[in-house]
Amino acid sequence: MSMWAGAASNAAAQGVSPNPTVSVACSPAAIPIEVHPGAARTGTTYCTATNPTQYVEDVTITVTAGGLAVAHPGLITVGAYDSATFEVVVRGDNRMAEGSRSITITARVTSASGIPCTTCPSVQSSVMATIMQFSRLRVEAEEPFKQLRPNTDYIFEFKVYNDGNAYDRFNIDIVNRDDLEEKDFQITLPTISTEIEPQAPADKMRVMMRTPKIQGWTDEYHQLQFRATSEYSVRTEGVPNYQTQMITIYVRGIYLPGFELMPSLSMIALGAAFAARRRNHEEFDESLNPSPISAPGL
Repeated sequence: MSMWAGAASNAAAQGVSPNPTVSVACSPAAIPIEVHPGAARTGTTYCTATNPTQYVEDVTITVTAGGLAVAHPGLITVGAYDSATFEVVVRGDNRMAEGSRSITITARVTSASGIPCTTCPSVQSSVMATIMQFSRLRVEAEEPFKQLRPNTDYIFEFKVYNDGNAYDRFNIDIVNRDDLEEKDFQITLPTISTEIEPQAPADKMRVMMRTPKIQGWTDEYHQLQFRATSEYSVRTEGVPNYQTQMITIYVRGIYLPGFELMPSLSMIALGAAFAARRRNHEEFDESLNPSPISAPGL
């Protein structure tokens, strides 16, 4: 204590800080961290520890990173009236949820000019690590191949997954809709967008279709290209992030105007044929059993 007292008296006389202390400032105060697949997932802030005293100080550094992995020096030495810069590197998990984490850097003088300081106070500096949002999606077709007859209504279902790390809206369209409609397909999208939580179960999207009613025999293959696009990617990332899923539609069969009446017409024709056949049988039976001829006078 006498050593500190003597040093403090000299320092006070010179108008400088009489007790060991340090200050810490870090920049940038906001650390962006990309966590999409393939990203480095790291961010760095640079901190400067400043010693305003006449002592050579040993300073311990501790960091709390809000659940993030962190790398930093545990001890630095700062000369009298000098400063020292050190790095704090934080690392996020792959695909971790978008959001912010508070990073607190704590510095405390443990010795000054070789003399331990157990009562020296600690100082803190805080920065913010921002886990950046990224878009990612996946599309699956319930039926990649389907055979249909002409003039037939059918509903196709597609599963859209949000594999990103934040809430996102996905816009739905049919890439080759104009081509299909030129071939007399009728297409309806009951829903043109959907909002999905990250890593949530898939949202089912429906495409209502009616196959062409071209007169005569049809035997053709067609492709339907379903596309889902991340709205966040269009708005923020600068490049649309989309997935396209193609299905094959095989249209085979015959279509004739009034073909729907054929079953009832067939029944009528069958009934008429049966009635005619019955009359023929009755006439044939009568020819085999002629009526008795009465003798004259009887």
